[in-house]
Amino acid sequence: MRDDLHDRNYTRMADYDPFAADYDLWAADMIEDVQWYVSLASQAAEPIVELAVGSGRVAIPIARETGKRVIGIDLSPAMLAVARERARGLPVELREGDMRDLELDEPVELVICPARSLMHLRTWADKRRLFERVAAALRPGGRFAWNVFAFSPFLAVANEGQREARGSSWQEIRNVPSDNRIDLIRNGDVIPLWWLTHAEQEGLVDVAGLEVEALYGGFHQEPYDETTLEMVWVARKP
Repeated sequence: MRDDLHDRNYTRMADYDPFAADYDLWAADMIEDVQWYVSLASQAAEPIVELAVGSGRVAIPIARETGKRVIGIDLSPAMLAVARERARGLPVELREGDMRDLELDEPVELVICPARSLMHLRTWADKRRLFERVAAALRPGGRFAWNVFAFSPFLAVANEGQREARGSSWQEIRNVPSDNRIDLIRNGDVIPLWWLTHAEQEGLVDVAGLEVEALYGGFHQEPYDETTLEMVWVARKP
């Protein structure tokens, strides 16, 4: 049985309803990942599955540029409403649900989780459940692709308590080392994100029965090294 406390934590932090109105304002500089995910989708059979689809920032370009059907899953009705409005006329199917409960009618060739959304999962159990669900949803040879921040203690110190404003919206960053967490405080509401280490993600790939195909330090296949601020992964089901 699932830990109810963890479920409540996940629901609070994954419920993006308060952020739907200005999400794209804060995501405006997140552009490099889109074409990378589009390129992966162009190599896969439909449908493409996106976890934590949000406002459709990635799913909509995939559908538009490849013509392939995209299944997008998200926990926030408000974010899905934004995506649904923007995806009109495109082959995008949006589903409200918890990505830890991923279940598909047929196995697929590609599951993606852009925008560091795996960092919304707090516990090892949450992350392992997701990876195992993804593995079960993939065809042999299918891929799971995602990206997360690579932790930098130097940036954590430099950004602590810093406030940034965009339009009438503002955001502060607070680090919580005791919980391996960063809190994005946006207009008074909190988005908690839990760091994932390189070793933890390798372990998740392994326990789910997947294999690491690639790990990059960016969306142009930059090498992953000690200077990396982004981890871009592709895992494959044998």
